Amino acid sequence: MQDFLWENQSSVSEFILLGFSKDSQINAILFNIFLFLYLSTLVGNGLIVTIIHLDSRLHTPMYFFLSVLSLLDMSYVTTTVPQMLVHLVCQKKTISYVGCVAQMYIFLVLGITEGWLFSVMAYDRYVAICYPLRYKVIMSPWLCGAMVVFFYTVFTVRLPYCGPNEINHFFCEVPAVLKLACADTSLNDQVDFILGFILLLVPLFFILASYIRIFATILRIRSAQGRLKAFSTCASHITVVTMFCGPAMFMYMNPGANASPERDKKLALFYNVISAFLNPIIYSLRNKDVKRAFLKLTGWGRTTE
Repeated sequence: MQDFLWENQSSVSEFILLGFSKDSQINAILFNIFLFLYLSTLVGNGLIVTIIHLDSRLHTPMYFFLSVLSLLDMSYVTTTVPQMLVHLVCQKKTISYVGCVAQMYIFLVLGITEGWLFSVMAYDRYVAICYPLRYKVIMSPWLCGAMVVFFYTVFTVRLPYCGPNEINHFFCEVPAVLKLACADTSLNDQVDFILGFILLLVPLFFILASYIRIFATILRIRSAQGRLKAFSTCASHITVVTMFCGPAMFMYMNPGANASPERDKKLALFYNVISAFLNPIIYSLRNKDVKRAFLKLTGWGRTTE
């Protein structure tokens, strides 16, 4: 496989990631901001995983999926942010050809897995609310998604890259890399759109279908307090799905010719860095079980029990 990659790279052996700015002062400010976001993401999501593991009352399918989401978020940002931080403070901003391919593949696999995880979490809420006496969860076949992403990545690296080698992005994302290919990429843009439809809209369809049934069930609850309680269990999930899927859909389903590099970087920051940073905050602030488990873990809640 490695020989295949090197054989198809033409004259390019490495790429230069332009990042956000050439101004060293701006980069220093961005370094501090992104370092804070990255460390906070690791601490926040790591705390969620630890709390769920240690508190037996949270050993349910919903919290199992929440812990998987936290692990994915930590892996997701680690694929891109550490390299971005290094490039913000160093003069050399290069990444090898093979490293770029690996980053594209890992980023896409984690992203697609997170998208399908959201659909599984929606189904989990659907079963819990609509069929509470038959509360079972069926896992999604993530392996199929990984195989499609492999095809997607190979389809991109098979294009000839004979210069220039400057990627106007802070990491190797497929739409940004495609702009450097010295060949017609219209077919790749079509594949981009089709796979975006399959890998983003299909999970979103399952999410919407689950919530249509959920809301129909909630509206049949006579008690206003009961309706509010049932809806509150879904509010966090709806929020994080919107933050992740909205920007990702706009990025991968927009034709390459109409894409703006600066806009793409902002979108990528939102669904890669910002959403991973906010997810544990959203779930912990709106979830009494998580807050109670946190207080128990730290010892602050002993006086109230």
